[in-house]
Amino acid sequence: MNTLVATEVVTRLFWTSVVAGGLLAGLPLMFTALGETIAERAGVLNIGLEGMMLLGAYVGFLGVYYGHTVWLGYLAGMAAGALASVFMVVLCVWRGFDQIVVGIAITLAGEGITSVLQGAQFGTTYPSLGATPTIAIPLLDRIPVVGTSLFDQPLVVYLGFALVGLLTWTFRSTNVGLNLRAAGEKPEALDAAGVGVVATRTYAELACGALAGLGGAYLAVSVAGVFTPFVTQGQGFMAIVIAMLARGKPLGVVLGSFLFGVSLALGDSLQIAGIHISTDLINILPFIAIIVALIVFGRRSYLPPALALPYVRGAR
Repeated sequence: MNTLVATEVVTRLFWTSVVAGGLLAGLPLMFTALGETIAERAGVLNIGLEGMMLLGAYVGFLGVYYGHTVWLGYLAGMAAGALASVFMVVLCVWRGFDQIVVGIAITLAGEGITSVLQGAQFGTTYPSLGATPTIAIPLLDRIPVVGTSLFDQPLVVYLGFALVGLLTWTFRSTNVGLNLRAAGEKPEALDAAGVGVVATRTYAELACGALAGLGGAYLAVSVAGVFTPFVTQGQGFMAIVIAMLARGKPLGVVLGSFLFGVSLALGDSLQIAGIHISTDLINILPFIAIIVALIVFGRRSYLPPALALPYVRGAR
């Protein structure tokens, strides 16, 4: 009897940790992938998400470390990501340079800059932050297994899901959503209708950078509680895959982010269940999940016809 009770307790703890870990690790992916979804709809492929996330993580960490409020950290991270996206706007949207080359350069620059600045400022020490305050939703937070995991979260999490609803409505029911889609599918038609393709792509890319910066800031401030060099560990590239597989649908981004978040947090869940797996295997699980997802769903992904193609008025 005691063994049965212990097994039930361990099972419940395992699934609770899976849900909680998937949500916690998936939120940075969700914010970043939502930004990429906006950019891709407008025809901009942002390979520099990894660098933007790192810049958002570092600046967001500093905002909380010196400002003593998580909101300053989130806003600072968004500003850093948006500032990094200015390079994509100027070089790719305005000047027509190759988006993949510029994106890789932004990623490498973000990795190098944040590592150097962190080492120059803190040396070999890695100061940590306190826990992020949470807000529990009465009654819902008492639901077994998923209650505390879903309904006792920082306010920014609830705002993130509200953003998903807002983007869904925007894409489906507003001129803004129609303009974004036209900029990625038929930019010449959008131009003929009197709407600036370059302006539309500029706003989309700036929004993408800001959300990538927010994803990085959330990762450093609320998930890790510390900034270390390369803290994102490839999550910017995961967000690109999620956005592509979601076919431009924000709800698909939420589902994909949660599933990849589970793969990122699976190591802790297995330890709770008493299952010990090599650390190396746990570290590569997210990338195995990406490969499997691309094999299974890759052909169902959707990319706008004008994605990554510079627009020149009058050119055919």
